[in-house]
Amino acid sequence: MAKQKQFDYDLIIIGSGAGGSVAAHIANRAGLNVALIEAERIGGECPNIGCVPTKAILQAASVYEAAKNGARFGIRSTTIGYNYPSIKAWKDLAVKRTGTYLGEEMYTSEGISVINGSAHFIDKHTISVGVARFTAKKFLIATGSTISVPPIPGLKTAGYITYKEAINLKKPPKSLAIIGGGAIGCEFATALAIFGTKIYIIDSDSHLLNNEEPEASKLIEERFIEDYSMSLHLESVVDKVEKKGVKKQLKVRTKNVTSTVTVDEILVATGKHGVVDIGLENAGVEHDKSSITVNEYMQTTAPHIYAAGDCVGPYLFTHMSTYQSKIATNNMLHRKNKFVADYRAVPRCTFTSPEVAAVGLTEAELKAAKIKYTSTSVPISVIGRANTADFSDGFVKVMADKKTGALLGGTVVCPHAGEVIHELALAVQHNMTAQQIADTIHAFPTWSEGLRVACAKLARIV
Repeated sequence: MAKQKQFDYDLIIIGSGAGGSVAAHIANRAGLNVALIEAERIGGECPNIGCVPTKAILQAASVYEAAKNGARFGIRSTTIGYNYPSIKAWKDLAVKRTGTYLGEEMYTSEGISVINGSAHFIDKHTISVGVARFTAKKFLIATGSTISVPPIPGLKTAGYITYKEAINLKKPPKSLAIIGGGAIGCEFATALAIFGTKIYIIDSDSHLLNNEEPEASKLIEERFIEDYSMSLHLESVVDKVEKKGVKKQLKVRTKNVTSTVTVDEILVATGKHGVVDIGLENAGVEHDKSSITVNEYMQTTAPHIYAAGDCVGPYLFTHMSTYQSKIATNNMLHRKNKFVADYRAVPRCTFTSPEVAAVGLTEAELKAAKIKYTSTSVPISVIGRANTADFSDGFVKVMADKKTGALLGGTVVCPHAGEVIHELALAVQHNMTAQQIADTIHAFPTWSEGLRVACAKLARIV
């Protein structure tokens, strides 16, 4: 008599975003019987409503801005214009090319089961999806995150959009209030300002991109005000929102002084929090309101359940979800040779103009940790590429351990900073020194030369 199967699946993965999809493919190739549960669109946030569509729109904005400013290079650009439905069509093409439109087929063709619906733990080995129940020996939770909307009186009644709706606008609004000055808010501010929208940014922090170096925040703020005519309301809160005909009126309080901002639309960009309301307590998985508790192996308080991505943190990046998922899957598959999560060199990129990219610790974090360090910065204008591109708004800042000279972190602000930063990420990850970067030949003229120059300067200080 054949032995009865104990579980429906070897592994059930909850969420098909960056964290879930990577794990599904790895586990399937390793011979596990895998099921993937998705409550919304296959592929999750990044390819459908997040990274890919927003960066496609930003690319279109960048091309348009370059074309408008072409006269200084001898390019006739007085009749340049744009067609926003065509820009949206370009965005849709970029999304389609990710392959998410294939939906379940991407997984079922490999033998991975796809289950549509919201998962909820019934006990440590059982989940429900609608009226159906499924069991598994192991689980990976990759439920991602959801938008945090502040409880502002009148906001819901007046109406607002988030990045989910912003990527599908039929046309840019004439005026837009953005509540939140983090990466999402600043990226949409950049794109829509280039397309002619009057932007008002309201944030409770003293600076935009408040988690980055103050120099980067200041530069972006100056660019926003001087080059894009934005209005910034920092150290400010929205006390109330009212509908005024076709307009929306915000009561903004700045240090006990109240002002009124009237706009066509409101974009809420106040951050995200992990999706954890899936019955975790029934499975013995500890969590708080916004994230699941895991150890360095991405293992939850239930040993057979792992978690990765936005529902874990500490960074809500697609590349972080992928990284954590690989660690979790390896550790589920192998009892020996465990991988440990290492967050020393996580790149952070904000796709403003210019881009802001950083890795490692900031000066504020170094001071808080009482680490003895030295730092330096150089303006991007000192390198040849700044001359040939006629772009000088930016800098490179690097920090190193005062005793060993090992690089601890840094910030790059310049065009294509998101590409430049990875050399510094490699250095931080492998305890390289500023002298080693300075001694490495860098091609001329490239933006990466800024990092070489900054490291050469720092090497003389250490």
